[in-house]
This record gives sequence, structure tokens and C-alpha cells, in this order.
Amino acid sequence: MIGRLNHIAIAVPDLDAATATYRDTLGAGVSQPLDQPEHGVTVVFVDLPNTKIELLHPLGAESPIANFLERNPAGGIHHVCYEVDDIVAARDRLKAGGARVLGDGTPRIGAHGKPVLFLHPKDFLGTLVELEQA
Repeated sequence: MIGRLNHIAIAVPDLDAATATYRDTLGAGVSQPLDQPEHGVTVVFVDLPNTKIELLHPLGAESPIANFLERNPAGGIHHVCYEVDDIVAARDRLKAGGARVLGDGTPRIGAHGKPVLFLHPKDFLGTLVELEQA
């Protein structure tokens, strides 16, 4: 059901410093910061030959990333994102198998302009999983 790894998301307390680390120290191409108010984050994408790294920074005090950074002040891996061909069919199959979809289960538009949804980490080996329609 899942396809390729779309990205690994890392929550960061300092977006400028994290961007500089990937751009200047590691020599990666990075995007401009992009505010995603509907998700409560500002993102920077690091382009790699086989996937992307998504740097996440809180956009406002109510951001779920702010809560994550309170528990993990240095930041860390927040989630992994896999592509699926049909997000609604994937959701329905997962729910039928007992997996918990976060929120009301309705896919929302993510940072790439495509439908996404999140799966409960307790159902996936302690890892928050994002699915994105390819």
C-alpha cells in the first residue's frame, strides 16, 4: 500500500540555524521558509537525491510543534511521510485493520499541495506517520 518515502520531518527550535546546517555545513539545497497556518508550522524543505527532509518550526503558540519542542527542547524527528496512490482508500483500509487516524480522518492539504493525513504513533512502532497522496 505505501509507496516511496516522501520525507522525514524534523522539529527544530531555530529554523534559521537548522537551515544553515543543511545548506552551509552539509551542502544541501534548501527552500525558502513557507508558513503553513492551517498546520501551525513554518517549513523548510531540504532536497536530497532520493527524498526530502522537512524542517518544522512552530507557527504560533498553539502549534503542535511547540508542544513537541517543549518535550524535546533540542528538536528531533517528528514524523515520516509515505506516499500512497489513493489516500481515502488507504485510510479506509487502515481503519478497517484497526489503525487510528488522527483528527476526524478527513485528509487535509499539506505543504506540497496534496492531501495528507496522520496515523497514531502507538499503532506504528512509536512513530507518527503521515500519508500523502502521490
